[in-house]
Amino acid sequence: MDISVVIPVYGCPECLKELHARLVAALETITPDFEIILVNDGCPRNSWETVREIALSDARVVGIDLSRNFGQFHALTAGLDRANGHWVMAMDCDLQDLPEEIPKLHSKGQEGYDVVLSRRAERKDSAVKRLCSSLFYRLLGYLTGDTFDASISNFSMCRDYVLDAFLQMREQNRSFVLFLMWLGFRTAIIDVQHGPRAASKSSYSLGRQLKLAWEIISAHSNRPLTLSMNVGLVMSAISLLYVVFLVIQKLVHGITVPGWTTTVASIYFVGGLILASLGMVGRYVGYVFDQTKSRPLYVVREIVENRASRLGGGAKRG
Repeated sequence: MDISVVIPVYGCPECLKELHARLVAALETITPDFEIILVNDGCPRNSWETVREIALSDARVVGIDLSRNFGQFHALTAGLDRANGHWVMAMDCDLQDLPEEIPKLHSKGQEGYDVVLSRRAERKDSAVKRLCSSLFYRLLGYLTGDTFDASISNFSMCRDYVLDAFLQMREQNRSFVLFLMWLGFRTAIIDVQHGPRAASKSSYSLGRQLKLAWEIISAHSNRPLTLSMNVGLVMSAISLLYVVFLVIQKLVHGITVPGWTTTVASIYFVGGLILASLGMVGRYVGYVFDQTKSRPLYVVREIVENRASRLGGGAKRG
């Protein structure tokens, strides 16, 4: 197989047939030997019926139905585990990643790169989403000591041996592009056009975005724990200096130490810092606990493909 395209599906059932048609048209300009893997991540809008219909009508399409919603990157991993291409591409299902840009990524890969990432020249997202994304990557860069570009998306492709290395990483907290960058293979970044969302609204609410941001940060950095310790040390030093100041006032000037309000406020403030720090440590411990349970990253309910006309393939990588 020359190219495998893996797409997690959650929502947007009305644009899947258009996505399939445009993918086929774009991929056929490169090679006739390709596959499209659509992974239904427990979509509540019945996307699986559309995925199933497409897979049965086109031997180049494999449909994977997960038993429930496991999350975008877990669903992506389910498809990557089954991909057989020498080049493997990941993209979203909402047509914001334009299939017509695939030849551009593939052409760049032919220059000797192992990984080709896409940078959205002009994001067609809301101003709030762009701002949140920018702030997140600035914070991630500060916590990890690296530099991240908020305009780089999951729309990317890599060689099969890069994918094999990626699939060895079975952490529960996953991030496709950041994992690829961590692997350190020869990487190129090119500008691509970013399309408007074809249908419905993004399933990533602000709460889900914040949760995903924390999961990615905790998966790539333990610096929040160091910052928590440093804040505690600074607060202790300030408290000690304040105590010395109050003692000097009492001994030298005979000033009675006031301060019931100050004492109560300080107790609540420091107590809040302590609880926040304990909560942060608890989240890290919780992630370690989840990882040690060694549960599978996903559970497959059904796999649909046109076996009568599909030759070869079908092997599971991971």
